Amino acid sequence: MSVKTVPVCNLADLKDGQMKEIAFEGEGKVLVYRLGDSVHATSAHCTHYGAPLAKGVLTADGRVVCPWHGACFKICTGDIEDAPAPAALHSFKTHITDGMVFVTADVSRTLKSNMARAPTLLSTGAAANGKGVVIIGGGSGTLHAVESDITILSKEMHAPIDRTKLSKALITDPAKIEWRTAADLKIRYGTTLRLGVTVTSVDTSVKQVIFEGGKESISYDKLVLAMGGTPRRLPIEGSELENVYTFRGIEDAKKVDGAAQEGKRVVVIGSSFISMELVVAMSKRKLASIDVVGVEEFPFESVLGKEVGKGLKKYHESQGVKFHMQSKVDKIVASENNSSQASGVSVNGQIISADFVVMGVGVAPATEFLKQSGFRLERDGGIRVDEYMRVPGHVDVTLHATLKLAPERAGESNIGTYDKHFVFFYHVILNGCGHQVAGNQGRAVGMTISGKPQPFVKVPIFWSAQGQQLRYCGLGAEHDNVIIKGDPSEMKFIAYYVKNNRVVAVASMQNDPVVSKASELLRLGLMPSPDELRAGK
Repeated sequence: MSVKTVPVCNLADLKDGQMKEIAFEGEGKVLVYRLGDSVHATSAHCTHYGAPLAKGVLTADGRVVCPWHGACFKICTGDIEDAPAPAALHSFKTHITDGMVFVTADVSRTLKSNMARAPTLLSTGAAANGKGVVIIGGGSGTLHAVESDITILSKEMHAPIDRTKLSKALITDPAKIEWRTAADLKIRYGTTLRLGVTVTSVDTSVKQVIFEGGKESISYDKLVLAMGGTPRRLPIEGSELENVYTFRGIEDAKKVDGAAQEGKRVVVIGSSFISMELVVAMSKRKLASIDVVGVEEFPFESVLGKEVGKGLKKYHESQGVKFHMQSKVDKIVASENNSSQASGVSVNGQIISADFVVMGVGVAPATEFLKQSGFRLERDGGIRVDEYMRVPGHVDVTLHATLKLAPERAGESNIGTYDKHFVFFYHVILNGCGHQVAGNQGRAVGMTISGKPQPFVKVPIFWSAQGQQLRYCGLGAEHDNVIIKGDPSEMKFIAYYVKNNRVVAVASMQNDPVVSKASELLRLGLMPSPDELRAGK
């Protein structure tokens, strides 16, 4: 360890509310912040994907927000404030002498290659002589809920991964996108990860989780339900044919990756985010044809509106994609040579030829096994929880998931209407925000199980690769107006989504860090009004 104290800048050159990235001993970099009379310093890059935090947003309450994906950190400690950051920043001591700001740091921790540190654990997950915490599910929410003395029961065969990269890049090796290995979880966090486990029921009366068809069980003090979702299939003829794929996990990525080879033809059913991210990935592979079938006039329309959807459609068409919008899938046609394989899709009475088919038509909550366990499921399979993510009527059971979240229509918040209860739905509202929302739900649950309950009140953020990086924050479903600055057909714009004369969501392309700024304005209730935005504020 080589600790050095280095003068980095004049205090007069660092204005109140400003942050600066400054070189530190050769290749190192530190990020220096000033709020009032206080000066802080941290490592300079976001621990999620390495974005330069100096291009992000510094808030008056001491948060720095990543310009790319909304990860947030405390500037005084480097601790994580918001997902999707998987690790904390390094925090460095500062002092001021003769008007000069000095930073004391281990030089190795100022390098981008060593930009992260393990987050601070709030407590152990088990009481004295207790059974600890059991988490059902191995996704993003689970990763962010991990404290210690926890057992994770995952249906998947790998540690929690960056699932967002599956549809964006068709990555098939989980080791390349694991946030932490099973060994790291065990050694550094005291967490036991059991893979390939199918949970069949929960007995809350004796606090046991039953799995492997009743052959095994595990006791718990606190239980976290984080199963995520199950991809839906349309209830049509041919939906179960061997080369008709849904998409969620590594095995799905392997199937699509194997099928999407040069010269092949694909029909994609669904025109929202997962489907269109796969289209982007496959359009680079010299397929003979890519046909997209959607029920709306434009892709993404229910989330992003007609004008933005029209602009994104124009881009995809320039890449050779053919759209069949406002269309109905009649059936998937089996091959005459092999009745287990699809050879085409019947759309509005016309057959589109295909070597394989991808269905991106939403997910359902993976809660079916809870029906016989005394849990009340909503009509869509969701589970009602309170503001602390606890399941009413079930002591020591909390829930978070990679599912979408629908606030009930009661009470006001800065980004929409909220009650103190939430219902998980598979189809609307957060419009693909699963990864960041699940991570922040996991953080809230982690606080609750550590004895420091924290209500879940985060602003949703998501992103999507659509030729350029699309960024989005807020709750914009069922918006009644859109204010657009720029030109969506040129893939450079800002869109403000308005509902009941309030801006409730913002989307952008090539305008960073607008969405990061907007997420903080929504959080603080300071978003300009539609009239102010139209006037140029």
